Amino acid sequence: MSSRNMTILVLLAVGIFIVSNALYVIKETERGVLLRFGEVVNPDISPGLHWKIPFVNNVRKFEGRVLTVDSQPERFFTQEQKALIVDSYAKFQVSDTAKFYTATNGEEARAAGLLAQRINDGLRNQVAVRSVQEVVSGERDQLMEDITRVLNDVALAELGVRVVDVRVKKIDLPPDVSESVYRRMNAEREKEARELRSQGQELAEGIRAAADREVTVIIANAYKESEQIRGQGDALATSIYADAFNQDPEFYSFTRSLRAYQESFQGQGDVLLLKPDSEFFRYLKDSKGGS
Repeated sequence: MSSRNMTILVLLAVGIFIVSNALYVIKETERGVLLRFGEVVNPDISPGLHWKIPFVNNVRKFEGRVLTVDSQPERFFTQEQKALIVDSYAKFQVSDTAKFYTATNGEEARAAGLLAQRINDGLRNQVAVRSVQEVVSGERDQLMEDITRVLNDVALAELGVRVVDVRVKKIDLPPDVSESVYRRMNAEREKEARELRSQGQELAEGIRAAADREVTVIIANAYKESEQIRGQGDALATSIYADAFNQDPEFYSFTRSLRAYQESFQGQGDVLLLKPDSEFFRYLKDSKGGS
């Protein structure tokens, strides 16, 4: 190969190398900064194909999508000085590329570590002004909103990232207090159960007493009504007997004597001792009842 061809090949290779180092691409999912000897000259490169000066400019690319930082569970104390183990995570996104590069040197792991520290500090401050009930359920959503707002301001000013959301995955009691809390809760539930049973028994006794009283009143009223009806029946029967007796007193006396004879001589072994001139034999001596 001639020296001329060799020169052409060398120049062509150098040109390809220069062109390849002069062109770069920023994707839609990326954020980038353009550096000149380590100094930021373009803090927000738009997506697309760009060029730079080889050996003078350098490009640093960062993830532009939402990232997740998972903090380690930490022990925090509530307003009543009760310890809680809080496990949390946060969603963040690079917003200010220049500040993000300056604060973290463009390292996502370093940014996540710094953000995790600030999350724990924010949670510690928010938990310290709330009770256990408020942290666990009562004001949990409000706590998340407050810490997200405060943390976003701090992270944007110091790290150049925007905090999208902060969430608590789990809240536990420390092992050294879990057993005592369980015993106290169990005692409270047993006390509440005893009170409910006592109230139920008191209510049951009241219902039974009311039912017994109502039964007594109903029976008394029924007995009173039955006696009134019976008295009215007896009075009516007496009136009918009196009317019948007044119509034919002799016949009434005769029929009563016959009924007395019939009832007296039903048994075969019955014995009746009477005087011969007794009124009982009045109609046996004389059918007309003469004495």
